Order: sequence, then C-alpha cells, then structure tokens
Amino acid sequence: MHRAAARPSGRRIGDLARTWGAPLALVALLLFNAAVTPNFLTWQTFFVNLTQVATIVIVATGMTLVIATGGIDLSVGSLMAIAGALAPLIFGGSLFGPLDPALGVTLAIVVPILVAGCFGLFNGFLVTSFGIQPIIATLVLFIAGRGIAQVMTNGNLQTFSNPSFQWIGLGRVFGMPVQAVLMLVIVLAVAWMLRATIFGRHVLATGGNEPAARLAGVPVNRVKLAVYAVSGLLSGLAGLIVIAINASSDANLIGLGMELDAIAAVAVGGTLLTGGRATVVGTLLGALIIQLVRYTLLANGVPDAAALVVKAAIILLAVWLQRPGGTAR
Repeated sequence: MHRAAARPSGRRIGDLARTWGAPLALVALLLFNAAVTPNFLTWQTFFVNLTQVATIVIVATGMTLVIATGGIDLSVGSLMAIAGALAPLIFGGSLFGPLDPALGVTLAIVVPILVAGCFGLFNGFLVTSFGIQPIIATLVLFIAGRGIAQVMTNGNLQTFSNPSFQWIGLGRVFGMPVQAVLMLVIVLAVAWMLRATIFGRHVLATGGNEPAARLAGVPVNRVKLAVYAVSGLLSGLAGLIVIAINASSDANLIGLGMELDAIAAVAVGGTLLTGGRATVVGTLLGALIIQLVRYTLLANGVPDAAALVVKAAIILLAVWLQRPGGTAR
C-alpha cells in the first residue's frame, strides 16, 4: 500500500520536474551568477550571452518541430555551411557576376536560405517517400552537405567586408543585437504556430501516434516535408549570421557540432524526444541554461573541458526525466 501511494507521488514529482525544471534551473543560474560572478549584471554580459546562444536557438527551433514529429535532423550544421559558403560567392560577384550592391546583398540573404530550405525538403522527401529512418536520411546531408560547401569554395577561407550584409550579425535594433531580435521573433512565431494553428496540432499528432494521425486524416507526409523544410530554412539563416559576425566563411567550420547543440537544447527544454509533445519556449530556455552553465563555469575559472562534462550531465538528466513514468520508476 505504501508502494502504491509512493508511485503517484513520484510521478507528480516527475511531472513537476519536466514542467518547471527548466525555468527553475534558469532562475537558479541567474541568481547564482548575480551573487557570485563578477560583472554578471551588466548589459555587456547580457548581450554576449544572447549573441552566443542566438544561432543555436534559431536552429533548435526548427529541430524542435522535426523532433515533435518523431524525427531528427543531423544535417543542420552542414546546411549552415552551404548557406555560409554561398552568400559571399553571391555578393562578391563570383556566382552571378557583378551586381548592384543592394541587389547583391538581398540575393546573398534570400538565395542561401532558400537553397538550405530545399535541402531540408530533400531530407523530408527521403523520409516520407522512401521510408528511410530520419537519422539515416539526414546523415546523408550531414556528410555530403559539408562536402558540397567545401567544393563550392575549393576549401578556401572567404574573407569579406560588407557592412550591409553583416548587419544581420553585427547590427542593433533599439540597442538589441539583430540576431537576438531574429531569435525572439522566430521563437514567438513558431511557438504561436505550434499552439494555435491546425498545422501545429498536425505536427504533434504526427509525432504522438502516426498511424492514428493518418486514420484521422492528418496529411502526415506533407507535415513532415514542411518541418524538415523549416529546419533547413532556419539553418540557412543561422549560417548567414555566423559568417556575418566573423566577416569570413570557412566551410570546414561553419555549424560544426551545431546538430548536437540543437538537440541538447531541445532535450533540456522539455520536448519529448520520441515526438508528440513540444515546447519552443522550452527550447529557448534549454539553450539559455546550457549557455549560462558554460559561462558560469568559465567565468569562475573552471576549464572548458569540465564545462563540456557538466553539459553532458545536464542532457543526461533531461533525458532521464523524459522517460516513461519519470521519476516514478
């Protein structure tokens, strides 16, 4: 009888941990840093952390949609590399020849994002038309995508100075970094879409029980194609922001390891890795937690290698809380 009473209690604790764990962890980190870390409560520190986490959140937002359908996208880093390699070729005149500066910058933003979106659509095509497991389907572009980017640039580092283009990485809107503004707009738009639109319900239904969703008339294949395309589009945008900040494009390094950072942010944020439940705001919180943990350790003299171990432990804890029955088992 005591065991029967303990299980519901354990489940409640697990549910509370999954619901409130990420916000409470973020608040605890903020309070700890405010008390211990020198110069934490400054606008400079705030903006540094926002700019470092912005591209991860943008990519992780697309990853959240993909995971919500029961899939995964390992190609996001490579798609960032393709977009990042393509943009300097466009505004530099190597691809379309000399262009009007404004037209060149416009095309250098629009075309790479659309190309990355098409590659995302290709991922969805492999998953829906050939029934390939998402981890294998996206592994194709994880490997080939970076190779494509390296072929486009002959493996060379592209350096540039184009203030109009670099505005997306270095500009400010009302004092806020542009990439942070883009991040917040994307998070809010996708969170609204997931919560308030039919498409959002179809995404969750697809991940929750795909056969039942098909029987209920949900266009499962179209939903999957759309989420992989969105993941590609957001990866392309993140790739452009990275090269705009660095004023250079290195196809070997752009987006390297981004797929792992995005998946980690999704897991820590509370999205179910098996699909059917997703929270984009949680993904934002998850990315902020991981970033703040790393910042906290580095600011207090802990080596980066130790920060990686702590990051892995946080991901392990998040996945453990997501298991069926939570802490009740």
